[in-house]
Amino acid sequence: MVDLGRLEEFVKSTCSGDPAHDWWHVVRVRKLSALLARDMHCDHELVDLIALLHDTWDWKLDNAPSNRERATKLLRELGFTEERIRLIVAMVDTIGYKGSEVPDPESPVEVDVVRDADRLDAMGAIGIARAFAYGGSRARPIHDPDTPPIRHRTPEEYRKTGTTTINHFYEKLLLLRARMRTKRGKELARGRHQFMIMFLEEFFAEWDAP
Repeated sequence: MVDLGRLEEFVKSTCSGDPAHDWWHVVRVRKLSALLARDMHCDHELVDLIALLHDTWDWKLDNAPSNRERATKLLRELGFTEERIRLIVAMVDTIGYKGSEVPDPESPVEVDVVRDADRLDAMGAIGIARAFAYGGSRARPIHDPDTPPIRHRTPEEYRKTGTTTINHFYEKLLLLRARMRTKRGKELARGRHQFMIMFLEEFFAEWDAP
């Protein structure tokens, strides 16, 4: 087994400035990935590596291309083969959500595991907290009744369209349950999905209160 200490420190260095995609998000996704993969026939080391790196060069980061290059270089220094590195990078590239009308590609089981884990962390109580933390960091309105949710047809449309935090529930968070691929992920998603429904019901009741 490779000592991942250097890789973990590198990932930590890329997590500053975004409370919704910080190091603790990575920690939770790694734990959830291990849980989902526990009884599955898959490459568990690969699952952990993808989970560790899954946000490192996400499009939301200004220095994403540089992080991708630095991660590749570090994996090489840690002794991973070029074939293994290409596999890790390609799998990380497929993790992210691309839009409500953009289907997820067919993927290896390792990608399914980490994608489900990442999406579980966007649901439930943690998901609600992260949604408002991210919205606040981008100065997004909490809610605007005159701005309806959008069904994004392309990744570019999803990335460029402004939204409110409440709309984000309808544009992404409430759609995640139906996209789960793993058995355990589907089970965990049910409760987290229902918690978000309950939150939104209370939110709108308070918003519309006289």
